[in-house]
Amino acid sequence: MTVQAKDIRNIAIIAHVDHGKTTLVDELLKQSGSYRSNQQVAERAMDSNDLERERGITILAKCTAVTWDGIKINIVDTPGHADFGGEVERILSMVDGVLLLVDAAEGPMPQTKFVTAKALARGLKPIVVVNKADKPDARPHWVHDQIFDLFVALEASDEQLDFPMLFASAKQGWSVADLDDERKDLHSLFDLIVAHVKPPVAEVDAPFAMLATTLEADNFLGRILTGRIFSGTAKLNMPVKVMRRDGTAINGGRLTKLLSFNGLKREPVEEAAAGDIVAIAGLSDATVADTICAPEFPAALESQPIDPPTLAMTFSVNDSPLAGKEGDKVTSRMIRDRLLREAEGNVAIRITETADKDAFEVAGRGELQLGVLIETMRREGFELSISRPRVLFRNDPDTGQRMEPIEEVQVDVDEEYSGVVVEKMGLRKAEMSDLRPSGGGKTRVTFLAPARGLIGYHGEFLTDTRGTGIMNRVFHSYAPYKGSIQGRRNGVLISNGTGKAVPYALWNLEERGEMFIDPGKPVYEGMVIGEHSRGNDLEVNPMKAKQLTNMRASGKDEAVRLTTPRVMSLEQALAYIADDELVEVTPKSIRLRKRLLDPHARKRESRLKDAG
Repeated sequence: MTVQAKDIRNIAIIAHVDHGKTTLVDELLKQSGSYRSNQQVAERAMDSNDLERERGITILAKCTAVTWDGIKINIVDTPGHADFGGEVERILSMVDGVLLLVDAAEGPMPQTKFVTAKALARGLKPIVVVNKADKPDARPHWVHDQIFDLFVALEASDEQLDFPMLFASAKQGWSVADLDDERKDLHSLFDLIVAHVKPPVAEVDAPFAMLATTLEADNFLGRILTGRIFSGTAKLNMPVKVMRRDGTAINGGRLTKLLSFNGLKREPVEEAAAGDIVAIAGLSDATVADTICAPEFPAALESQPIDPPTLAMTFSVNDSPLAGKEGDKVTSRMIRDRLLREAEGNVAIRITETADKDAFEVAGRGELQLGVLIETMRREGFELSISRPRVLFRNDPDTGQRMEPIEEVQVDVDEEYSGVVVEKMGLRKAEMSDLRPSGGGKTRVTFLAPARGLIGYHGEFLTDTRGTGIMNRVFHSYAPYKGSIQGRRNGVLISNGTGKAVPYALWNLEERGEMFIDPGKPVYEGMVIGEHSRGNDLEVNPMKAKQLTNMRASGKDEAVRLTTPRVMSLEQALAYIADDELVEVTPKSIRLRKRLLDPHARKRESRLKDAG
């Protein structure tokens, strides 16, 4: 029997990065009574991961639940970055409505377009919340018009175009239907969710079945799978089978733990009915996109296909002379196990072994996604060598033409900097598709650019716009290969020996180029210690001390003044290196090095390359 679970609503919050999703969830939790009035709760409580807190972004989708007028509202907070779009796509399959959050000053951005297109394609009817309506530069009615135009462009149905809208300030905790109304709380938003989002429709009497949507590891419970129950009732300790997307069955088991969401907590329950979102434990082989069901359930549930990866890096064992000094996870077996574990829960990542058994190709959606994985691994004690990111080409099945990933890039810059941005993007084979004033003396320029041309451009973009520019990117399509793009123009300074860098030597090398290291740092043969001021690589000696004579006191002239070295973040280092270089990543250091440390081996390879 198919019925509506009238006391449940399932909703996802979707938006562009930094438009206030997680802050809004915080307020919904507070105003629904999920916290005690005196309870200490961290700001952006849903961003529980250390990296999420440091970067101020949401990386993993998370579930929470609030109760309003006796109705349980399951809320899923989704990431805003296109790199984590795989998370968003899966989440949409387990909700019945979406809350589309748009900044009252910026309006719809590329990621807004990306997630809205996915939601509309699934037939979901959004509730639009124009957030940050209290900002001095807010223009909420203009934003409303822009959202309507976006829905039309995305071919929304008449029903979807008739979307309800509220103005809100998540930070101040209010929402209103009209900006002249009294601004006191979010009750109007709660009421709209209950009224507008349809209760889940489910087969109550059918055998139990749910689709696993997210996966996480717990030290006590093992693998925890979260998903929506599509039919039947889940009961504690009931036997279940597991089916892959293609219908093949794998090892089943029992539901040793059944957890329901309540505020920020997951509470054990004896049973859960169709339509609810729950977390289960007890299945060692089940993973994301698998169907977990009663033994008599006939076929696997349909799961959403995920957009393919567009970027890849090679993760290999750290084989530098300093290997194993700062990390405790250094073997290829440890790296392989960790990457395979990541791929299980993160369906947007693909791991393949290379011909060299000590290296693995890791493909994902973008530099940020892979950068977050590397940063997570180094904090866990791993040492790695990482190659330069490269885009994944494909051949057109009809014409055999080489195709490359193209991204839609939207930049907001002060008018005086728009010229240099257009020029630099032109050098990267980008085509400008739109240019318009966006208010406040700013210009909004939209480009279609090859993904490979954008690797490492963000830092240069911030320099060119004096830190005032905002750049947003989202995967657009595959298009014919655009031709070669000029890479890094300068060569590098390479250490010709192993030891510790000496201040006097670095001071003498400053006229050769910019340094990347401080004095006293360990260096080794083949390590990149700076950028050469010319186009070729140069081998130098950073350990050469001052020669002392009887005429000079040993302390004299030792206090040299050094220019502050350029310290690169992980993402900057990955973007900087050339194809014959690697980034050595350890828990304490990020170093640049040549792939071949021996200078003779580098010369041999260079001769072979020229000959070939």
